[in-house]
Amino acid sequence: MTTEGHVFTELRAATLVAGAGPYGLVDAAAIAVVEGEIAWVGPESELPAAFEGCPKTSLGNRLVTPGLIDCHTHVVHGGNRAAEFEMRLNGASYEELARAGGGIVSTVTATRAATVEALVAQALPRIDAMLAEGVTTVEVKSGYGLDQETELNMLRAARALPEHRAIRVVTSFLGAHAVPAEYSGNADGYIAEVCIPTLRAAHREGLVDAVDGFCEGIAFSPTQIAQVFDEARRLGLPVKLHAEQLSNLGGAKLAASYGALSADHIEYLDGDGVAAMAEAGTVAVILPGAFYTLRETQMPPLDLLRAAGVPMALATDCNPGSAPMTSLLLAMNMGCTLFRMTPEEALCGVTSHGAQALGLSDRGCLAVGQLADLAVWDVAHPAELAYRIGFNPLYARIIGGSL
Repeated sequence: MTTEGHVFTELRAATLVAGAGPYGLVDAAAIAVVEGEIAWVGPESELPAAFEGCPKTSLGNRLVTPGLIDCHTHVVHGGNRAAEFEMRLNGASYEELARAGGGIVSTVTATRAATVEALVAQALPRIDAMLAEGVTTVEVKSGYGLDQETELNMLRAARALPEHRAIRVVTSFLGAHAVPAEYSGNADGYIAEVCIPTLRAAHREGLVDAVDGFCEGIAFSPTQIAQVFDEARRLGLPVKLHAEQLSNLGGAKLAASYGALSADHIEYLDGDGVAAMAEAGTVAVILPGAFYTLRETQMPPLDLLRAAGVPMALATDCNPGSAPMTSLLLAMNMGCTLFRMTPEEALCGVTSHGAQALGLSDRGCLAVGQLADLAVWDVAHPAELAYRIGFNPLYARIIGGSL
């Protein structure tokens, strides 16, 4: 074992793989880091002699968790939709706005007008807010270009974010997000002539890690989504899906049939969809920010998901329309308060299950071989992370072993 490394001492470690009891909590713990990865973790009294000579940093008996993972965001986009927010408060529904040319399509003009550099500049303040709450990995989707040039520019902007901030980025191609105005009434044509060719171009350029879609009456049918997923399969890319947010079209079941990483939103998910997700190992991504913003009343079937053993992730869904939110801590609180998740489920949702929803096995828990991406908190117990509203107890963020 190499002695070149760094040891973080005097901490309470939560979500250890081998930890006993709730949260995998270990008191008086230490974490040894070598070359950006966790090389040892456990009670400080059992620290192997090989690490005794390493530089040490005391974390003052603070709580340490894995760095948080925001596994569903639209953080790269142009403009905002504050006017639509006001219209909804005056009685217009999300579906009515979308059918009238608002909603997703209303963000397209601003996004198409922005350069890659402008998209990065607009995204960075949102990224900064996430980093300030301990996020170390963020998923970023395209989907507001709806033409080849802008969809690729959105993905290029997402790939550029780590050049400006210490953040790990995973990209999802969401060309099947909405039908643009120039293809109004011709969703099939858009899929064949724009979406699938753009996916191929994004793959050739190395811009895409997974393929997403929006399966809904105001977006695309299961048959149209299947065409996109068939192309993703040919390209060797994993899939995920916005499913059962406003109605039940069987999107989650479709996604599961492709071995999807996740089905997201899922307020209208039924028992058949839950069973299909459980069989496929598809993660349920819970997005309470959109539920809250849209003032929805149909809650995702958490009891069915628990009973079937479907992992539940949590994310901000940061986007300009239905979830203009950058706080993953608030998403944890909302998951507990609105949907009755437990604080432990919420913490797993933004760590281990968030990683699973992105198909990542190298982060999300405190274990040997994992990336040394950590969040250090000024709290006495992990439940405090979901308990407080509008309060950020982050003490430090560690990425790749570096403060």
